[in-house]
Amino acid sequence: MKKLTLSLALISLMIFAFAQNKSVVGTTIIKVKTPFVMPNISIPDFSKCKKLSIVDFGAVKGDQNKTSSAIAKAINEANKLGGGIVVIPQGEWLTGKIHLKSNVNLHLEKGAILSFSANPEDYLPAVQSSWEGMECYNYSPLIYAFECKNIAITGEGEIKANMETWKVWFARPSAHIASLKRLYNLAAAYTPLKERQMVNDTAHLRPQFIQFNRSENILLEGISITNSPFWTIHPYLSKNVVIRKIKVYAHGHNNDGIDPEMSQNVLIEDCVFDQGDDAIAIKSGRNPEGWRLKTPSKNIVIQNCTVKNGHQLVAIGSELSGGIENVFINNCTVVDGAKLNHLIFIKTNERMGGYVKNIFASNIKAGKIDLGILGIETDVLYQWKNLVPTVIRKLTPISNIHLENMSASNVKFIARILGEKDLPVKDIFLKNVTADKIDEQKYIQKNVVDFKAL
Repeated sequence: MKKLTLSLALISLMIFAFAQNKSVVGTTIIKVKTPFVMPNISIPDFSKCKKLSIVDFGAVKGDQNKTSSAIAKAINEANKLGGGIVVIPQGEWLTGKIHLKSNVNLHLEKGAILSFSANPEDYLPAVQSSWEGMECYNYSPLIYAFECKNIAITGEGEIKANMETWKVWFARPSAHIASLKRLYNLAAAYTPLKERQMVNDTAHLRPQFIQFNRSENILLEGISITNSPFWTIHPYLSKNVVIRKIKVYAHGHNNDGIDPEMSQNVLIEDCVFDQGDDAIAIKSGRNPEGWRLKTPSKNIVIQNCTVKNGHQLVAIGSELSGGIENVFINNCTVVDGAKLNHLIFIKTNERMGGYVKNIFASNIKAGKIDLGILGIETDVLYQWKNLVPTVIRKLTPISNIHLENMSASNVKFIARILGEKDLPVKDIFLKNVTADKIDEQKYIQKNVVDFKAL
C-alpha cells in the first residue's frame, strides 16, 4: 500500500511538473521566396499569453536594483506559466543584465526605455559566449538567451546601452591584444570551454548587446536600439530567427548591426541601420572553432532594409571557418551620403578554411560608395596578421556569387576580386550592376575563374 501511495505521489508530481513546463505559446510559420530551397521559419506567437508588468514585480523608475530584480522575477513567472509577455511600461527604466528564458516575450510599450548599466560588474558572473568567432566565458551580453526556445523582444520602445565604460574599452592596448592572443591559442588547442575564462582586469572583451546563443524560434520586432558595447545583435548557433522592423543606431568600435553566426533559417527585413561598422555581417566561427562546431551559417534572407551608415551593407566573414551558404539580399537601399566601403564584401584568409557559396544579391540602390559594389578578398587578417603565425593553412573555396540590378552613383570599381593562386574564386555572375561614375577600374581581377558581367 505504501508503494502504491508513493507511486501515485510520484505520478502526480510528474503531471504537475509537465503542466508547469507545457508551452502555451503558439507558432507562426514564415515562408520566404528565394533562389535556393529555403525552409519555412517557425517563430513564436504570444497572442494568447498572459501579460506581466514589471511594476507588479517591484520595478521602480530610477532604481536599477529593484527593476533588474523585477524583470528577472517576471521572466521566471512567464517561463513557469509556459508562456508570458513581460511588459516594460512607458518611461525610462534602469537595469543590469537581462537573461531570457524559454516561452518569454520581453515587450517594450511605446515610450518605454530600458537603459542598461555601464558597470561591467553588473554583467557577472561570466557566461558562455564568444569573441570574434572564438568561444569563451565572458561578461554576459546585456540581453542574453542560452538554449532557449520560443523567445521574443518586441514593441515600440527602446533599449540603450550607456557607454561610459565601454567607450573607454574601445581602445586596444597591449593587455587587450595579449588576451586576444591567449584566447586564440586556447581555441587552437581545443582547450575545454570552462578553461577559457576571459574576464579579468585587462582583457576588456566587451559584451554583445543582444545574444541569442544556441536558441530557436526567435522574434525580434519593432524596437529601437541605441549604442552597443560590441556587436549589436548576435544570433549564435541558433535556428529560426526573424528580425524585422527594428532601428539600430550604434557608432562605436565593432558596432555591427546584426551578426548571424553559425545560424540557420534567418530572416532580416524592414530594418534601418546606422552603424559604426558593418550593417550586417554573416559569420561562422574563427579557425578551429568553425571546424570544431561544424555548423555553417545557412539560409539567410535580408530584404527591404535601409542603411544610413556603415562599412558594408552585407559583409561575409572574415570569421567563416564553418562555412556560409544560401544568402539572399534583396530590395535594399543605402541612403545618399552614407559612408560605405562596399555593398557586398566577402573576406577571408589562409587560416580560415570553411567555404562561401550561393550568394545572391539583387535590386539594391546606393549613392557614393568609397570602394565598390562587390569586393572579394582572401588575405584579410587585420590585427591577426602579426599577432599569431599561420599554424594550419586552409584556404576558403568561394563560388557561385550572383549580383543583379544593383547600382551606385560613384565608385572606384564595380567589382574587385582578389583570389588565391592555389584556389581561385570561381563562378561570379553580374547582370545590370552599374555605377554612374567609376573613378578607377570597372573590374579588378586576380585568380578568378569564370567571371561574367552582362
